Amino acid sequence: MAANDKVNILLVDDQPGKLLSYEAILDELQENLIKAASAREAFAHLLKTEVAVILIDVCMPELDGYELAGMIREHPRFETVAIIFVSAIQITDPDRLRGYEAGAVDYVQVPVVPEVLRAQVKVFAELHRKTRQLERLNEELEERVAERTAALEQSSAELKRLNQDLETRIDARTREREQALAQLFEAQKVDAIGQLTGGVAHDFNNLLTAIMGSLELLKKRLPDEPRISRLVDTAMQGAERGAALTQRLLAFSRRQELKPEAVDVAQLVNGMEELLRRALGPGVSIEKRLPDDLRFARVDGNQLELALINLAVNARDAMPSGGAITIAAANEIVAAQSPGKAISPGAYVRISVIDEGQGMDAATLAKAADPFFTTKGPSKGTGLGLSMVQGLAVQSGGAIEISSRVGAGTTVELWLPQAEFDEPRKRAAPDARKSWRADLAPCTVLLVDDDLLVSAGASSILEDLGHSVIEAHSGAEALRLLQNGSAPDLVITDYAMPGMTGLELARAIRASYPALPIVLASGYAELPHLGLDEKPLPRLAKPFRQDELLAAMAEASGR
Repeated sequence: MAANDKVNILLVDDQPGKLLSYEAILDELQENLIKAASAREAFAHLLKTEVAVILIDVCMPELDGYELAGMIREHPRFETVAIIFVSAIQITDPDRLRGYEAGAVDYVQVPVVPEVLRAQVKVFAELHRKTRQLERLNEELEERVAERTAALEQSSAELKRLNQDLETRIDARTREREQALAQLFEAQKVDAIGQLTGGVAHDFNNLLTAIMGSLELLKKRLPDEPRISRLVDTAMQGAERGAALTQRLLAFSRRQELKPEAVDVAQLVNGMEELLRRALGPGVSIEKRLPDDLRFARVDGNQLELALINLAVNARDAMPSGGAITIAAANEIVAAQSPGKAISPGAYVRISVIDEGQGMDAATLAKAADPFFTTKGPSKGTGLGLSMVQGLAVQSGGAIEISSRVGAGTTVELWLPQAEFDEPRKRAAPDARKSWRADLAPCTVLLVDDDLLVSAGASSILEDLGHSVIEAHSGAEALRLLQNGSAPDLVITDYAMPGMTGLELARAIRASYPALPIVLASGYAELPHLGLDEKPLPRLAKPFRQDELLAAMAEASGR
């Protein structure tokens, strides 16, 4: 690497030993490393040196990392400098949000993994280098354009016309580049939040699995007393709301598992009218405009119901004195991509939820679909409703459009692709569950989960259903039990486990015990399959209830 291509990396920490360790780790990158033992020294370097990446310790005596990052971001010169926090304490989600609000682009947890730290710093150093190269190229281009313009001014009228055409094309290209960069940034942001929410969902769903399973068992064993039943039901409702909140996070990040099908939108809206009336209360009336020739939409019907409930509740909250909510739908054909529109050409069903509420100004409207943004008071909203609806629309191949005016209400349009053929939603027969419940005889289950709390809860559920349970807390332990003579009738394994994942365990079991049924459970939204050339595993999403567990066992057993 040429000396003039190297970028400056500023290391800020009040402990000399940690600075030396960072320097040793990053020396392999062959960049210019600058050390600062305090915020004052860091600012002195920043004011006289162009810096690509700043590595800041969160805990420092003079100014902590968050305060230093905030001061750096306030300076116009440092608005785009990449800031990475290093923390020796356990980082919570509020800490991460605070860091991102202060201007951080990444976090590193102590003890530092050298390869990870080098990779993170290298990404932002390369980004800065490429940006600098692009700026130089832009400067050269501007010089060439200026020279060409001077020459064209001395030419004929035809050359002037060609020059004007060239400038127009350059402007168009610049706009396209800016739009592409904005789309790339948005995609990266959504992906980063999606990875974060996936991890949160896994841990949270593990906890909810244990809670909901224990509550179901507890309700069976408690005396039939209304007051106790109400308490258990309230606890179960709270756990279910927690699961719903996780689903909203996953819907925003576009990582939820959707089951698209041809949905009769008119039938769906008519069928949920009574539910909406109860949810919205007596002060709100519902009007419907659903044409007879409305086409079917291709979407996950259950998620569409949840999205419409979210939109209706938002509309109700915007009308504190009551009013009317209109749910309308229409067939739409988009012939060409419109500038500024997120809707691609195609055939759509447009579903509109219209209220007569307070409306939003332009600034609020621009942030309406951002995650955790809400205009409601404390404890009155998560700020994930519109984010969830937007995630569902985009993941389904559509889009949402929001229009609003202060004092004139709000209209949210949900654009969903039309189904290729009008096929009603498939619903299970009412007595289907009873049939497989009756067929599923007591059996021995090998339960594999590294989370002891989840393992204990699931074992209790299985034993309550009359099954015998063999517990293993890792994939390796499960294989040892099988090799030592354990003969279960069925295996239920968690997907995310250290050392050997549930998917790897399933492959090993299939290689040696091909007839042994396996159920793959996970607290993540996206559950993998074995592969294109392998029979997919029955899947069980956490948190699950007894009936869902039985259904997965019945599917694995071929019931």
